Amino acid sequence: AFVTLDSIPLEPHYRAARQRGAFALTEIDEAMFLWGLHAAANRLPFLPVRAGLGSDVMRVNPTLRTVTSPYEDGEEFVAMPALRMDAALVHLDRADRRGNGQYLGPDPYFDDLFCEAADTAYVSCERLVETAELTKGGAAPQTLLVQRHSVTGVVEAPGGAHFTSAVPDRPRDEAFQRMYAAAAADPAAWAGFRARFLPPDGDEPSYRRAVDAWHEEQK
Repeated sequence: AFVTLDSIPLEPHYRAARQRGAFALTEIDEAMFLWGLHAAANRLPFLPVRAGLGSDVMRVNPTLRTVTSPYEDGEEFVAMPALRMDAALVHLDRADRRGNGQYLGPDPYFDDLFCEAADTAYVSCERLVETAELTKGGAAPQTLLVQRHSVTGVVEAPGGAHFTSAVPDRPRDEAFQRMYAAAAADPAAWAGFRARFLPPDGDEPSYRRAVDAWHEEQK
């Protein structure tokens, strides 16, 4: 799997922490990550997957094991362990107070699996609506991605995914993201970024005002 800002390949703080060896890392590919979440969501210890076989994933992760199918095929699989999480926070386009969450963009990501694989899960949303509104306008059933049984709490946070995207409500703020990444690469610049956008006494409204002011300065 990977930690990325999409148009910026690697999140700079993650990259720096990884280079310092600040945390343990398990190298797996995206398919293995997906099925590790599925295993956790279903409270299984592992799920058999073909992904990873014949790759360096097995070499760099000597703790990974394989299993053999008990049926006639006798096929060998990677036993992908469950990826249980203490907590998850996902941002969706719409949600109701009960914890049902809806995405309106082209990609559901893994938001439902993150919530189901975590002991505690919170949903932030662009707009908090009544439950009936989630199905108005012929919304496809598959857009009702996150189910209330997996959610601990909900908060309405317009722009809560900034500076990344929450399509179709908000596009990615590419200019601010580039500035963030540049600041993250320099300790002095990052201190200035934090003082302006993330002060100790700051909150979401003050952050949005600071971002708006920065954009005005760029005109």
